[in-house]
Amino acid sequence: MREAQSQRRTKETEVEVYINLDGSGSSEIDTPVGFLNHMLESFSKHGRFDLKVKAKGDVEVSHHHTVEDVGIVLGQTFLKALGDKRGIKRYGYSVIPMDEALVMSSIDISGRPLFFYEDLSLRGKITEFDFELIWEFFKGFALESKTTLHMRVIQGKILHHVAEACFKSFAFTLKDAVQIMGGGVPSTKGSI
Repeated sequence: MREAQSQRRTKETEVEVYINLDGSGSSEIDTPVGFLNHMLESFSKHGRFDLKVKAKGDVEVSHHHTVEDVGIVLGQTFLKALGDKRGIKRYGYSVIPMDEALVMSSIDISGRPLFFYEDLSLRGKITEFDFELIWEFFKGFALESKTTLHMRVIQGKILHHVAEACFKSFAFTLKDAVQIMGGGVPSTKGSI
């Protein structure tokens, strides 16, 4: 089974993450950021990843540190769960609508960390959640998982819908890329 767990403790946050890439979509999410909890539950359900996240953070300062560190630890845990990457599809892609919102994401489990993101310069709050923290979460994931992740908001006005389409697109994209296709490591180099 492809599963792993990681933790990170700083003066600002404490984060623990468990993931099973071959799960059924069950989740136990406990962070002080309600909207992040909702997005992680959606990610788990639509990616069919079993996911446990427990986080504490200095949310009296901002949600920033907690959201970013959850992305970082999720990326680290994902990388551990992949193991030697033997037989995976490697690439994943999806375009997901959520009412008026439309989001495209694409990933290469490449060993080369890069994050490219475009969101039509949408800004604002979803309850207490600053929309631009979406960028921080996915950047943390991409850099720590050593993946090349592209995410683009093609259309959208309601920030909740745009954010949810981002997480759902990410879930489908990641699930696509980690499929076991057979064979060796999918690289002419022989390793990723």
